[in-house]
Amino acid sequence: MSGKERILLLSRDDLIKLTGTVTRTMGGGHMEVETEEGVTLRAMLSGRLKRFKIKVLVGDRVEVAVSPYDTSHGLITYRLK
Repeated sequence: MSGKERILLLSRDDLIKLTGTVTRTMGGGHMEVETEEGVTLRAMLSGRLKRFKIKVLVGDRVEVAVSPYDTSHGLITYRLK
């Protein structure tokens, strides 16, 4: 690839993993999560959570994967016990 054709691809290992608590649910699997650092962000359920019908409710502790380029959105990857 030449200099102009380079595309930056992120893997799951490149995402920032944060833990937090679900504070509000919005439609379509979107939720508002407050992290332990005090940051509030919007996150959506990952496909695996939807596939296995894992319920995530307000007050649940979750693990969120956040892109280093846009820290206001995330992906809920795991529901903690």
